[in-house]
Formats: sequence, C-alpha cells, structure tokens
Amino acid sequence: MIDLLATFIIFFAVIDPVGTVPVFIAVTSRFDAKAKRRIALVATIVSAGVLMFFVVVGELILTAMSIPLAAFQIAGGIVLFLFALSMIFGESKPEEEVRMAEDHHETAVFPLAVPSIAGPGAMLTAVLMTESLHFNFWEQVQTVGVMLFVLLVVYILMLGSGFIDRIIGKSGASVVSRVMGLILSSVAVANTLTGLKTYFSL
Repeated sequence: MIDLLATFIIFFAVIDPVGTVPVFIAVTSRFDAKAKRRIALVATIVSAGVLMFFVVVGELILTAMSIPLAAFQIAGGIVLFLFALSMIFGESKPEEEVRMAEDHHETAVFPLAVPSIAGPGAMLTAVLMTESLHFNFWEQVQTVGVMLFVLLVVYILMLGSGFIDRIIGKSGASVVSRVMGLILSSVAVANTLTGLKTYFSL
C-alpha cells in the first residue's frame, strides 16, 4: 500500500495544476467557451497518454539499454532537482509557458499538454514511482490512479480557469509554482539518495 497523500503531493508538485491555469488562458484566448472545453479535454487526454506511455514503456526501455534502475533514479533525481531549482529561482511555470504560448500560437498539444501538464518532471516521476524493483503491481496501479486523479484536477481547474485567474492572478500562480518547486526539490534529493544507496548495495 503506497502513501496516497505523499504520492498525490509529488504528482501535484511536478504537474503543477495551478500553474497550468494561466497557460491555458493564454493558449485559449482566441476561442469560445465550447472550444475551450474541448481543448481542456484533449490536453488532459494527451497528457494522460504521454504519462501512461512512460509508466508502461519507460522501465522496459531502461532494461533494453542495460541501464540499472538505480542509475536512472540517481539521474532522475538530479534532473528533477535542477527542474525544481528552475521553478524556484528562474521563470516560474506560468511565466515561461505563457510566453511559449504567445510565441507559437498553439492549442491543446503544445504547449498545454506537453510540456505544461506532462512535462519532463512528470515523465521522470511516472517512471520512478512505478519501478518494478520497489513497487508491486497493486502499488503501481494505485500510483497510476493518483496520477490520473491529479490530471482530473488539472482538467477541472482548466474548466474553471477564468474564475481562478480572477482570484489569484498570474502572481498567485507564480507563488504556488515556486512552493511546488521547493517540495519537488526535497523529493528529488530523496530519490537521489535512495538511488545511491541501492546502487552501492548491488
């Protein structure tokens, strides 16, 4: 049995549903309400598909390349830590990806589904949190369930994006994104230490 709350917090941090709201608003500014609902649905489905791909295939790819899971966990922890630092000290997720949306004028897939919702941090986390070495099948199913629940939260927030934006604005979303970055940095360090412990005990 996994720690459902801890798993939820980890996925909430890497996916950052609140930070997706200003990105969604920027991407969908030229569309009517019906089109916005469709874009929110498509973006959620695409991001779920991308993350499920990494859950199912990520570990198989590592095995085929003869990369130890411990090595991937160490590397993943380092990358997640750098990703977290960029959330804390650099441009926050809303600022960076709103600019990306304004530059490229894309809709549901880019930059909304990837990399806003299913970003590099979420992809790495999906693999790390479903490793067969550390988690049995039932625990992996639970983790996937929590991940999909967070994506449902993203979808609901996108549908209510106008109301949320009026309450917290871009500044509020930026603050939330930086707090999530701090939580993510702690998770990243823990993953790296666990990977080092596993690797040197082999």
